Amino acid sequence: MKKIALALALIVSLLGAFAYVTNANFGPPRSGKPLLLAHRAVAQRFDAANVQRDTCTATLIKPPTHAFLENTLASMQAAFAFGADIVELDVHPTTDGQFAVFHDWTLDCRTDGHGVTREHAMAELKRLDIGYGYTADGGRSYPFRGKGVGLMPSLDEVLRTFPERSFLINIKSNDPDEGLRLADALRPLAPERRRSLMAYGGDQPIEQLRRSLPDLKVMSRGSLKSCLLRYIAAGWTGTTPAACRRMVVLVPINVAPWLWGWPDRFLDRMAAADSAVFAIGAYRGGEFSSGIDTPEDMARLPNGFTGGILTNEIEWAGKALRNEQVSPPSSR
Repeated sequence: MKKIALALALIVSLLGAFAYVTNANFGPPRSGKPLLLAHRAVAQRFDAANVQRDTCTATLIKPPTHAFLENTLASMQAAFAFGADIVELDVHPTTDGQFAVFHDWTLDCRTDGHGVTREHAMAELKRLDIGYGYTADGGRSYPFRGKGVGLMPSLDEVLRTFPERSFLINIKSNDPDEGLRLADALRPLAPERRRSLMAYGGDQPIEQLRRSLPDLKVMSRGSLKSCLLRYIAAGWTGTTPAACRRMVVLVPINVAPWLWGWPDRFLDRMAAADSAVFAIGAYRGGEFSSGIDTPEDMARLPNGFTGGILTNEIEWAGKALRNEQVSPPSSR
């Protein structure tokens, strides 16, 4: 029995040494700079405390410090100017076969329209004032009312306006047909143009999109969970699970320490699997909308981090990564 115990101890020690050598970040650090992903481009910020899925966040905005409205061409242009490498945008199919770029499932919160967004034609949506519902003082004033008429773009319009820019497209439903429709919209693009695009959303439409356009990096909540759990279980061997191939991998900063080889070896393995990694805010069981938005969040990233960073505060994050003096977002 003593010999068996010694043998087991030796095996455990060897496996531990193997896991350490396989996953330790030896050697020179990865070169390059982080990719900045601007969530909804430049947006009006709001207090996210107690926000639920159906909360009208346009009525919770902080006093405006800029004139941009999320998901518009102007806000995207501003995001790129602030240093974004990629802009995240939200899409809904329209009744005339296009995709409207707009966040909300319904029109009633932000606009002067009513009803479900996808139950309208693009021409109808173009007539709306998308700044109609924004207020920072409980409805006493509406600083963007009348200024957002015609500003809701179509996906085609975005891609024409920014032909060389990268986007992460968010499908706002779990309708499998929507994945097929988005695949039809993206299929005519040149292969190199498609490689600059990524998509995420509900499990069913993303699975249809993945099957239809296997060269596109995609992610759903289910596919991300499958990738990360499999990697935590088997990544100590130095292998990358098939579930992590050609994916958008969002890594909450409080989950990152559990990932074998974090950061450099993990990033190298995901790159070899043709996947893109973005650090996001701490995961607490809600939606993946928390970004690297504060100096405290940024400080939790490893020194010299070269992966992607998702942020809701591109104006601040772009300057922070350039080591420019900038006030924290909360004080603006």
